[in-house]
Amino acid sequence: MFGIIYLILCILTGLEAAGGLLLHRTTGNVNALWVKLPAAFGTGILLMTWPVYIISWIVSVCAGAETPLFYGNLAVMAAAAFILAVLYIRRKQKGKPLFRVMDDAARINRTTKKEIIFFLILAVFITGMMFYVFHVKDGRLYSGFTVFGDYAPHTAMMRSFSRGNNFPTQYPHYGGADVKYHFMFQFLVGNLEYLGIRLDLGYNLVSILSLLGFLMILYSICYRIFHSFWAGCVSIILFVFRSGTAVWRFLWEHMQAGDLLSTLEENTSFIGYTANENWGLWNFNVYLNQRHLAFGLLVAALAVWIYMDWVEASGAQEEKGLEWLKDRFFTKEAWMFRDWKCGALTGIFMGMIAFWNGAALIGGLLILLGFAIFSDGKLDYALTALIAVILSGIQSSSFISGSAMSPAFYWGFLADNRSLPGVAWYLIQISGVFFLGLIVVAVFLKRTERIFLMGFVFPLFFAFLVSLTPDINVNHKYVMISYAFATVFWGGMLRRLWKSGGNGIKILAVRTACVFFSIFMTATGLYDFVIIVRDNDTDHRMWVDMNSSLTDWLSANLKNDDLILTPEYTMNDVTMSGVMMYCGWPYYAWSAGYDTYYRAGQAQVIYSTTDKELLESTVAREKITYILYEDGMEFEQQQCREDIIKEVYPLVYTSEDGRIRIYET
Repeated sequence: MFGIIYLILCILTGLEAAGGLLLHRTTGNVNALWVKLPAAFGTGILLMTWPVYIISWIVSVCAGAETPLFYGNLAVMAAAAFILAVLYIRRKQKGKPLFRVMDDAARINRTTKKEIIFFLILAVFITGMMFYVFHVKDGRLYSGFTVFGDYAPHTAMMRSFSRGNNFPTQYPHYGGADVKYHFMFQFLVGNLEYLGIRLDLGYNLVSILSLLGFLMILYSICYRIFHSFWAGCVSIILFVFRSGTAVWRFLWEHMQAGDLLSTLEENTSFIGYTANENWGLWNFNVYLNQRHLAFGLLVAALAVWIYMDWVEASGAQEEKGLEWLKDRFFTKEAWMFRDWKCGALTGIFMGMIAFWNGAALIGGLLILLGFAIFSDGKLDYALTALIAVILSGIQSSSFISGSAMSPAFYWGFLADNRSLPGVAWYLIQISGVFFLGLIVVAVFLKRTERIFLMGFVFPLFFAFLVSLTPDINVNHKYVMISYAFATVFWGGMLRRLWKSGGNGIKILAVRTACVFFSIFMTATGLYDFVIIVRDNDTDHRMWVDMNSSLTDWLSANLKNDDLILTPEYTMNDVTMSGVMMYCGWPYYAWSAGYDTYYRAGQAQVIYSTTDKELLESTVAREKITYILYEDGMEFEQQQCREDIIKEVYPLVYTSEDGRIRIYET
């Protein structure tokens, strides 16, 4: 109940912020409803959730409160309700509509009716997929095989807030240290569970609204550029079903081997012939397991939408060729503020997503950089970027000890051959004609459209030039960001070709080509989707007992300053308690920048030593307060022993089946 009230207050607050402060301009031929509603959700979540976190942090760290979320939610929800009530009372007294979107909602025309049907279908599809891969049934939390690996650290972080007191915030799979991984989306879901919404419902609900909201803005961007409902629909289809060459090579190889039909029927693994493509790096599965990416992209897309005004105004200038180009750099209009207030507000909201999804922040700023090069009002862009970077820096210095990133030049991303032709071939392998074909598409675009396209591909360039973390694989998000925004141009160009004139034979030939080209573009993504469905069905899921006595015991007995040594768990009864583990599954922490090798070595000593003094000194130095031992366990492929641990420390918990024992140090 309180969780639903919280979300309603977020959306109402966001309507005032987005509808009143940011989106006050005309949106041309687009129904502003499809931008303002997602913007209201995104900005409202930011404006409500950050204060809840900050107040909860203060009352926990400074006042020692055991249930800090109670005070954080009480203060923020009461303040929001009061401010909204005052605003609505004043509007009613003046005879004005209560909500800023009422005028937009009244703009119902033929196109809007089609849009409503399309977005309803899209909402049903997204809802079905989110619950298909993550849901609770009969007291068990089920996660599909293609997603549970990512959900392991996310659910642990959620539970560290809903069941624990994770202030100051730590990373549950590497407890006792700072938090290097963006966690605010997980905090939101944990807070919703604290407010009474079941974990899967809260996680899925905000994920659905985030992805649907982003796609609404993406559709609106396409409609704004190409003035076509069908172009927007095609762009969303291309977003869901990625382009690529893998399926064609896969089909050919198995046709040659004579086992095509049986392989198509039995295969449950993502296909791909480039590094880690079989992880599902490029397909829709990314938005199912990295739920916070869609929320970050929603806010980034809002910033893109706002600055489209700047690009359109600059592109509409009548100068031609070099004269137009010169005026974009060597005139007063090229640099002076056009709307510094809007630029500042955009920077604030962009900066606020740094610890919701850092890749979305960087990707969004890169797109704006591409816009700024050939746009007037460059100081507005600079102000947005400056504020966003400052806010990001404040968050990083508050949560992270040392440097948040280690940027370095890294040419070629995951391409085996890092020559220019090798990188081009790699792009063809992972995306088919999608990216390189944009070079041809650009020839047929108008000036303003080319500026948009250049901005949209800037994250792609970044992915192939810079590494920010120890794991270069994470750069796939920047490729995905460029892919997502660039779909609008393929949608627009296919629509233009479909509507091109000519005689009957020419029209038939062009439209037939459009159909076949669309099939060619989406075939790999369609097969990827089959694998998503197949590899998350009832035979391809892992589950966790939501009523586990071990989970309950850990939640009740371990505090935020406790640190428990466990096997290298991914997602189980222990991680679902939200406690701080000395070393959970190492990939999660390593890819975030933690020194997992050191802790793995210390854990091996503790679990295998026969020296009591060494055991006690190591445990004390590492500040481990509990040690969990599981029958027959191994650590880093080495057999563990319990006898010395049992002699030194008292046994405080034994599981119902006797398989797990916990010792307090």
